[in-house]
Amino acid sequence: MAAAVYAQPGSGARFDWGLTGAAELGRVCAALVVVDVLSFTTAVEVAVGRGMRVYPFPWGEQAAEYARRVGAVAAVGRRRMTPEHPWSLSPAALRTAPAVADLVLPSPNGSAISAAASATGVPVVAACLRNARAVGRWLRAQGYGSTDAPVGVVAAGERWPDGSLRPSVEDQLGAASVLDALAGVPGGLSVEAAMALAALASTPDVPAAVRGCVSGRELVEGGFAADVEVAVQIDVSDVVPVLRQDFFAAA
Repeated sequence: MAAAVYAQPGSGARFDWGLTGAAELGRVCAALVVVDVLSFTTAVEVAVGRGMRVYPFPWGEQAAEYARRVGAVAAVGRRRMTPEHPWSLSPAALRTAPAVADLVLPSPNGSAISAAASATGVPVVAACLRNARAVGRWLRAQGYGSTDAPVGVVAAGERWPDGSLRPSVEDQLGAASVLDALAGVPGGLSVEAAMALAALASTPDVPAAVRGCVSGRELVEGGFAADVEVAVQIDVSDVVPVLRQDFFAAA
């Protein structure tokens, strides 16, 4: 009985964190939304908006082999980009890199969660601050958000050095932006979703919060301020990347 409550039954929109939260919601939800603002889902939105198919894959050296297997280009770490290979997890770089048909985009958080969630067979949507409202509109138009067809919104979070989950400001705000667009769904919000949404109401300047949070400062101090600036653009995109089978493509 206790295990059943972890899936937040009786609500149309639910919220949880990380790989374990995604697995729990994936058992019962009709659709999942993954939010990894800095930077996986922002990079997915940019790439899909340019017509690319994006294959999620857990972080690791095997990504290159997987890319060869599916006939795709493998993205590399930001610091491993070269003029000859400009595809990486950097949303700013993906805006200007040559468009390819198929891109394998590994990351330790959002991509790994998306790849695992694809095994559930339900649609998995990549959301960020740039497309949160469009994602909410699409989910509602598809009939998700009732108690019979609930939506699970998953904030990816970051990792501590020991591998444990570090909840992150940017992903809570990104998830809250999606939940804000789902606030009127017939099944209502779970308590967890409502509390996540409350963070948005108490944040008067979301871009400033993302720039100033740990993850934002880490990228800025590492020389990737442009990625943060792409990520903090609010509701500038109508692109809704949906993962069906193995890759994200526009809904």
